[in-house]
Amino acid sequence: MTGFGQHLMVDGYGGDLNHLQDIGLIYNFLDECPKRINMTKIMPPYVFKYEGIKPEDWGISGFVLIAESHISIHTFPEKKYLSLDIFSCKKFDVNATIAYLKSIFLVNKYEKKLLDRGADFPRHIKSAKNIVHHDRLKIIGE
Repeated sequence: MTGFGQHLMVDGYGGDLNHLQDIGLIYNFLDECPKRINMTKIMPPYVFKYEGIKPEDWGISGFVLIAESHISIHTFPEKKYLSLDIFSCKKFDVNATIAYLKSIFLVNKYEKKLLDRGADFPRHIKSAKNIVHHDRLKIIGE
């Protein structure tokens, strides 16, 4: 990780219908996940049921803020699908996170995308000062 942080996106397929529609289970997943990936939860999870325009589009969505950014999940039980996003300025074990997700929701197939966000994020004030100064020189020179 060289930028601001990791952004993990997971699409899970074939999950257990009962698990994907269990608000309590999803709440517990979001409540425990920050601790499992060594993050700092700064609020309780917020989880709610969504009723789609088409009956099969209903699902459960949940979100928890962490000091390092956020974790969100959206399930579509009728489609046996979920999407998970974890964005963090602190590195975490992606494979362990996916294993935890699979064990809770019993997904049998998944797609993973991992981005390194904020490549030019200045981690130090001196770096920020140099970037701003360089950008100003480009503007003045135009």
